[in-house]
Amino acid sequence: MSLREYRTINRISGPLLFVEKTSPVGYGELVEIELENGERRRGQVLDTSEEVVVVQVFEGTSGIDTGARVRFIGETLRLPVSEEMLGRVLSGLGEPLDGGPEVMPDERLDITGAAINPYARDTPKEFIQTGISAIDGMNTLVRGQKLPIFSASGLPHNDIALQIARQSKVLGEEEEFAVVFAAMGITNEEAQYFMEDFRRTGALSRAVVFLNLAEDPAIERLVTPRMALTTAEYLAFEYDMQVLVILTDMTNYCEALREVSSAREEVPGRRGYPGYLYTDLATIYERAGRIRGRKGSITQFPILTMPGDDMTHPVPDLTGYITEGQIVLSRELHMRGIYPPINVLMSLSRLMNLGIGEGRTREEHRALADQLYSAYAEGIDMRGLVAIVGKEALTGRDLKYLEFSYEFENKFVNQGREEEREIEETLDIGWDLLAMLPEDELTRLERWQIEKYHPKYRDKEDHPNDGDKADEVRPNRG
Repeated sequence: MSLREYRTINRISGPLLFVEKTSPVGYGELVEIELENGERRRGQVLDTSEEVVVVQVFEGTSGIDTGARVRFIGETLRLPVSEEMLGRVLSGLGEPLDGGPEVMPDERLDITGAAINPYARDTPKEFIQTGISAIDGMNTLVRGQKLPIFSASGLPHNDIALQIARQSKVLGEEEEFAVVFAAMGITNEEAQYFMEDFRRTGALSRAVVFLNLAEDPAIERLVTPRMALTTAEYLAFEYDMQVLVILTDMTNYCEALREVSSAREEVPGRRGYPGYLYTDLATIYERAGRIRGRKGSITQFPILTMPGDDMTHPVPDLTGYITEGQIVLSRELHMRGIYPPINVLMSLSRLMNLGIGEGRTREEHRALADQLYSAYAEGIDMRGLVAIVGKEALTGRDLKYLEFSYEFENKFVNQGREEEREIEETLDIGWDLLAMLPEDELTRLERWQIEKYHPKYRDKEDHPNDGDKADEVRPNRG
């Protein structure tokens, strides 16, 4: 392999070098920069034209002058992958951070990857249990789905990410389950918190962790999620694993993208982000899914913080167009001590119906979730009414819905950071809450469902005269 070397840097801007060249250079090609003091840094071709090539430097451009040597390697950035990566902690560039040896690769894969061909995609349908009631019961995660968490500064999205990482499982199937966790732009304190939790709970044994710290060059953040997804694709499609990818924080990734775009002097789009932000995010999110004929799958949980709690900000706005729903965290619930502070009314899982029901969760799951949603929404309306006319103006029915809204938050949404709820427990809690309302208000549920699962009838199961009541009223569904 012949190296092409130049000493023709004509400009340095932020993390970028602009190099004049005479021979063809490929997009994404690796670059080695040698400073006059002998120090060597790595980079990658970001853009190329007939006369100038733009190089992004992973370690930053501080100390580099126009006399540095620039060598084009002739290869793209590749990640050494192996099943032995499970249990390892790596940097955003795939280098060991846990004191262990370099990864002994089975293969070296190009990290750019590609979105799954729509024709080859299989329909997501298997339920993934996270152990968190507000997700499992109301906004169910399905294998192969991309379901982001919309958070904000000061909210416990890191705790939720860790809880999902250690508790997630596919029920009823003896399949290998792995977690690929990529953190971008986090502080040293957050990194230590993540690692202590992974080690304390034993979740690290089935996880691959990539850490990009706030002090690391911003340019590394553009590589980190692609490193994580390349690892996930290898484990899913070579070893038939069910892989959950958690990416936090995608807003930090987009800030790095904006910084590079500004250094390239591109025409800015909304709020200074590049016009291709949507396309760039899609190249990450669309690497989730299932492929026909393959047992493995990739499920994504991207986490992003909304600047100023603004859902119309470009990052959450564009993410919502690409992904299949969102989990929205509420500052109000957090202030009241509710964990996880998930705003059920603002959240949505577009693939929920594919992963629930008889044989997956429970036969009445969809109807129960609809009834809980309806009752909670009405209870929230009652809170607004109380603020205007006072509690004394409410009818007895209104007061029941008002009380239901608070009980729903305190008993269904709220749970411990270490608490893992089985789906049966989550659904039973929902039924217990609906027992607060008159039966004639449960209009989203069929009669046979009420008589089979409602606490009023469930408590009579031991009575010999009531044993077959649910079956007698249940219609023949063919």
